[in-house]
Amino acid sequence: MRQGILTILTLFVFTACTQTNERDELSEVVSLMQGHFSSKLQSEQDSAFFDINLVMYPIWEENTEAKWLYVEQAVSSKLEKPYRQRVYKLSKTEDGMIESAVYELPQPSRFIHAWDTPVIFTTISPDSLVTREGCSVFLKKQKDGSYAGATNERDCKSSLYGASYATSEVEVSEAKITSWDRGWNDAGEQIWGAEKGAYVFDKYEVEEEVASVE
Repeated sequence: MRQGILTILTLFVFTACTQTNERDELSEVVSLMQGHFSSKLQSEQDSAFFDINLVMYPIWEENTEAKWLYVEQAVSSKLEKPYRQRVYKLSKTEDGMIESAVYELPQPSRFIHAWDTPVIFTTISPDSLVTREGCSVFLKKQKDGSYAGATNERDCKSSLYGASYATSEVEVSEAKITSWDRGWNDAGEQIWGAEKGAYVFDKYEVEEEVASVE
């Protein structure tokens, strides 16, 4: 009888610890991903890369299904005209990885710099989004504490500039995010995206950036 009770207690503790660790990892990834980032330093060191501004802002934080981030990318000289606006849904998979699913926004121009007026995100819900099928990035924790992953082979379809599919390779750490997005044709030849390597987005504090501009 006692042995049975101890077994049940052990299983309960193990399950509780596992669930807590999974929640902690998910929260950790979101914490690392959210914020303001820039590839300015990389662009100054290598002219093959543009100076890109990246913002990831947490939205729908009361939603218990998953963690959500609004994502906006723009050339730093044209911040008012972002070339990419997405919503990422981060959740834990059954095999212990973290899936970052990608969604498109309805009328994306409404949400430019929406982190300044976040109430605008209450006007839409996850049901309003359009799923980019097959474009999820699957992240796994590395020995150094960072998270790295990629899309699944040719699952992410893309017709941009005549491509057939796109791939994304991502690494997230405390100080930066590296991202290598590329488009390919059916023969596996690269059609668009950086050729030399991943973009390196350094994290910065908004106050510091504003102060340096002034």
